[in-house]
Amino acid sequence: MKMPNPSVNCCESTGSPGRHLIRFSCHDVSNTTTLLLSEDGDMLYVGARDAVLALDVSHKDAIILRSKLDWSPSEKDLEQCSMKGKKMADCPNFIRVLQFVNTTHIYTCGTFAFSPRCTYIHSETLTMSIKLDEGRGRCPYDPYQRNTAIIVDGELYTGTVADYRGNRPVISRHLSEARRVDLKLDDTLGWLEDPTFISSSFSPDEEKIYFFFSEVGREYDFIDKFIVSRVAQICMSDVGGQRTLQRRWTTFAKAQLLCQADNELPYNVIQDIGTLPPAEGAPADDTVFYGIFTSQWSVNSGQSAVCSFRLTDIKSVFSGNYKVLNRDTLQWSTRVQEKVANPGECGLHNASDNALRFVKENFLADESVRPVGRSLSMVSADHNYSHLTVQRVKCANSKHYTVLFLLTESGYIHKAVLLQSGAHIIEEIQVFEQPQPVKSLKLSIPKGMIYVGTSEGVVRVPTANCSFYWTCPQCVLARDPFCGWDPTSKACVEASNIQTSLGQDIDKGNVEEACNSVSFTHRARFGPNKLPAGELVTVSLNEVVRLQCPGASQLSKQLWERPNSRLSSDLYLHLEDGSLSFVATPATLGHYLCLSTESGYQQTMAIYHVKQKSILMAQTPGYTWPQTHPIPTTKAVARLGPGLHASVGTWPKRADTRQQETEPTQSSRDTQVTPRQRGRNVTFRTEESRQKEAEFRDGELLLLARGPCYLKELVVVSVLLVLCLSLLITMLLYVIRQRCRSRTAPQAGTPTRHSDRRTPVEQEALQGEFLSKRNGQALHSRQASRLVCNGALTGSNGHLPNTPI
Repeated sequence: MKMPNPSVNCCESTGSPGRHLIRFSCHDVSNTTTLLLSEDGDMLYVGARDAVLALDVSHKDAIILRSKLDWSPSEKDLEQCSMKGKKMADCPNFIRVLQFVNTTHIYTCGTFAFSPRCTYIHSETLTMSIKLDEGRGRCPYDPYQRNTAIIVDGELYTGTVADYRGNRPVISRHLSEARRVDLKLDDTLGWLEDPTFISSSFSPDEEKIYFFFSEVGREYDFIDKFIVSRVAQICMSDVGGQRTLQRRWTTFAKAQLLCQADNELPYNVIQDIGTLPPAEGAPADDTVFYGIFTSQWSVNSGQSAVCSFRLTDIKSVFSGNYKVLNRDTLQWSTRVQEKVANPGECGLHNASDNALRFVKENFLADESVRPVGRSLSMVSADHNYSHLTVQRVKCANSKHYTVLFLLTESGYIHKAVLLQSGAHIIEEIQVFEQPQPVKSLKLSIPKGMIYVGTSEGVVRVPTANCSFYWTCPQCVLARDPFCGWDPTSKACVEASNIQTSLGQDIDKGNVEEACNSVSFTHRARFGPNKLPAGELVTVSLNEVVRLQCPGASQLSKQLWERPNSRLSSDLYLHLEDGSLSFVATPATLGHYLCLSTESGYQQTMAIYHVKQKSILMAQTPGYTWPQTHPIPTTKAVARLGPGLHASVGTWPKRADTRQQETEPTQSSRDTQVTPRQRGRNVTFRTEESRQKEAEFRDGELLLLARGPCYLKELVVVSVLLVLCLSLLITMLLYVIRQRCRSRTAPQAGTPTRHSDRRTPVEQEALQGEFLSKRNGQALHSRQASRLVCNGALTGSNGHLPNTPI
């Protein structure tokens, strides 16, 4: 055992803003993927690469490394592993089994350079016994292969592979007591078909172990391999048959888990499963298993579904009919003959050979286990969930709700509550900045913590964060079963810590009913980093301005308002993120109010005062947005997820605007304005408040009249307009003059052939007629005159043109 160096700090705060996450990570520790919690939740044992760690997690603000056990292969073992064709990176000892044997010892197994080993470890001193057990059938050879293990009454039940190549999957029992022998599956074709083990669970009422895994469904005749999800059961009292099935399970049976909605493709690949024990006083059959399922088809690629299965439905399927395999055609069919024995029934070790042969051939249930309500508990079209844990929470009204903690592949935890109307995602918690492979997720109900085991460290996440909501509307709209509004302390508190009536509405999030006894004119305390009521934005004319509107949640809708003005679509652009974009002109300068609406409740999210830069420099006092309602200031915001009501705020005292004015906060950015804090700025909008707000908007014109004057700009624009009109008139006259000149100019060029053929007398007559028409004279008038056009003389000095003198 190696004692930790106290000078090395492996603990740090990380994760989402507004959430206090603790991360344990050391440079010499990696692949911390196997987790084991003590019964009181004060110690966390971690199986890592070449080491086992004992972490003290009893402190609120730290994770302390108490002891470390180094357990690595020798150089000779590593060389032999490399000679077998394995990569050196895969040859260390990766801890894959970590289970309590009793109150003082832990049983652990590791891959140990592709030669699995197991041993006992003292839980207090973290010392290892001298004797090492062979780990074949208890631990996988390959660190990338999934396995499951559980110890009940000192006996180890595992689901893994039993050979170096990973071609012999087994479900076995080891460390058997009371003179019982170790058992495993028979090698008969069809018991297991290339399985991927997920989890195992103990049912104390039946004394059965349930295994959850996925495998190839041989009962389906498809061209491609069809993956199915399974649940299998074995009895703890099984000791094998006397002649048939010696040292083999006689109580093994399996059935298909069907996670499918009506008229849709099934989510057929199970990823993880969590067990929700029955409520206090409820029968054991009310145990519910919640699983994450994905699809092998590309049409559902990137999607995940959560399905729940009751233990009573699983037992009903195992007590029904079974399929039989035709060994000649390898086709499965429903058995129609009378059953010789009941497969899966405990106590068959004393049965006849005929009965044991029957259960050996009939182990696949004919019916599939359907989800609760024949529907999916939750579907995510945008996220791939990899792990989950589940908890039942009792609210202030003594009603129980089921809360799921779902870990995404991108490094976020989705906290969701299951309602009759569907799943509601309360918040999205960022656990990692960069996606990491996660192998374990442990829930500590006594401590209210979730532990996430990754390849780089362990992260602790609180299940509740009620202090994050600073007002009653924020607390109620979150619809978090862990949290409720306490009218006595005027704070959002954990529902389990107080007995008085709390403001809660998990089903609908009705603020008016849950907060009917709460005064909205003050706050009991003030948060740090308080902001003034309005934020000043300085811009230049003709500059593009973008005002940000942080949504209270991803379920809310944002809208913008201006006092006594309508936001025309010709001048304003509403962007998808809720922000408002426009060009700074004298008409668009002024005040803007961002509102957020959710569940019929409206909140003020941001207030801006847009002013021109040059005029702002010459003015002295600022402007304060009159507060008809108290506007809470914000502190910090976590990354918003669906349904996340993530903001904290304070209710500043209402100031008398007639005696005192506050200078607005000037934004450091001119073109794009983003509030430094985001969150729920709550405004309780009643009928009385709306009337007062209307009176305020009517008085806004008088207030703006005392504002900046734009007379100088108006004069400049008028002069420019006159100059432009003068230029246009001049250009028009010039065009008219050019057109007139082109029409009155004499025809130039050589005469045509026909003119050459005419006699001089005909030419003279035609030319005279042409000149008479141009000067508006009759053809019979033959007087010679001077023709004037555009001030130019044209004529022939008393003679006809083209006539020789």
